[in-house]
Amino acid sequence: MNARPRILVIEDDPEIRNLVRDYLQRQGFRVDVGDGGAALDRFLATFGEPDLVVLDVMLPGEDGLSICRRLRAGSRIPILMLTAKGEDIDRIVGLEIGADDYMAKPFNPRELAARIRAILRRGAPAPIEHRRLVLNGDMRVDLDARCITRAKGAEIALTSAEFDLLECFLTRPGRVLSREQLMDWTRGRQAEPLDRTIDVQVSRLRKKIECGAELIKTVRNAGYMLTAPVRKA
Repeated sequence: MNARPRILVIEDDPEIRNLVRDYLQRQGFRVDVGDGGAALDRFLATFGEPDLVVLDVMLPGEDGLSICRRLRAGSRIPILMLTAKGEDIDRIVGLEIGADDYMAKPFNPRELAARIRAILRRGAPAPIEHRRLVLNGDMRVDLDARCITRAKGAEIALTSAEFDLLECFLTRPGRVLSREQLMDWTRGRQAEPLDRTIDVQVSRLRKKIECGAELIKTVRNAGYMLTAPVRKA
């Protein structure tokens, strides 16, 4: 990751866009802004992928959910979505299609910067000895390169948030992990009492790594547990 991460803010409200740009610049980020999908496409064509995209859901023309889905089809760029206050369905759909985090408007710019840093930290390679594991006998996981491949070498594409969740299970196999623990370890913030985003993320992870066999078990009224065997590669 660059010493000064590059953040792309896609927001059609000029007041919010400028506020976010100015605050993040003061926090040491390089910041580019745009008002919709066309601006994002121009940025990618000119500069390549940024370190993270802050993406508003309510945009004219192509909305943020459609843009998120399009980005996820061919990229792992971390995405933090901005949703209207109380619009839970947008938050849930955004997480289902690959967003790494969300914030409801109105928001505190300081919290936005903190969440951006948390996402970038989770995606940065750890400066330690390489850690490689084998999951369920046929999936190889490189925790430092943050990749998982099947027996024949086909990579399983996980978002940053999904890989964070997988790492929690891999490093604690056979243990029941509560939703609150998973939320705290992967998102770095206190979970709201009725926040069910971990359920959404577990469901997405299961679809990608399970092929007919249950690897992550739901423990009623307790949380989730990785039941598949894990060993060092």
